[in-house]
Amino acid sequence: MHLAAVTFEARDPAALAVFWGGLLGRTPVTEADDVLLPESPTQVGLRFVTTPAQAARGRTLHLHVLGESHTSQVDLVEAALALGGAHLDVGQLPEEPHVVLADPEGNPFCVIPSDSGFLRGCGPLGEVGCDGTREVGMFWAAALGWPLVWDEHGETAIQAPAGGTKVAWGGSPVAPKRGRNPQRFDLLTSPERLTADIGRLVDLGARRLGHVADGAELADPDGNEFRVRAESGQAPATA
Repeated sequence: MHLAAVTFEARDPAALAVFWGGLLGRTPVTEADDVLLPESPTQVGLRFVTTPAQAARGRTLHLHVLGESHTSQVDLVEAALALGGAHLDVGQLPEEPHVVLADPEGNPFCVIPSDSGFLRGCGPLGEVGCDGTREVGMFWAAALGWPLVWDEHGETAIQAPAGGTKVAWGGSPVAPKRGRNPQRFDLLTSPERLTADIGRLVDLGARRLGHVADGAELADPDGNEFRVRAESGQAPATA
């Protein structure tokens, strides 16, 4: 079982995939009604799906991107703006080294200097930044088998043993949950392991929410929705 993608709900999934594909250097792949920027051994995938109508939105996450050593932060910001991004004021201070932008659908993200110590060598998608407690960081470390690379003052971060994209949680207090989150983690496992892996996640502290076409939807200990699906796209009847 592994983290295959972070899924974003979008008004125009194809257009948003073009933006992120251009920024990260990936080619979008259409899968039924979804558009995927495929994962690699060290980079988490991104999936874009049509937004369901809902009155309230839950917690959001944001991405941290950085250029390779030959790509300056300024060049990456200019590329994001040319692709349809925009500057976003979230109260950041002028002396802070990151640049805060929004993608064409308003999702915030940060462009990090390529020489950032914590994210150096993590690749273009350096980090997935989440709102979450230390408990949920420990849950995901155990669920994915990713070691902790940061555990201080309630903040946690994990990274796959092979390196690449990190996933981080900012610690308490966590924003109240007012609806379904517009982003979620999508995990993949083999069809024969699906039922056992769902059971293991529940044993670790997840709560089962219901069935999806090829797997199950669960909530982590902070209540954030995520999905576990069979890689073949055909879940066993007992899942």
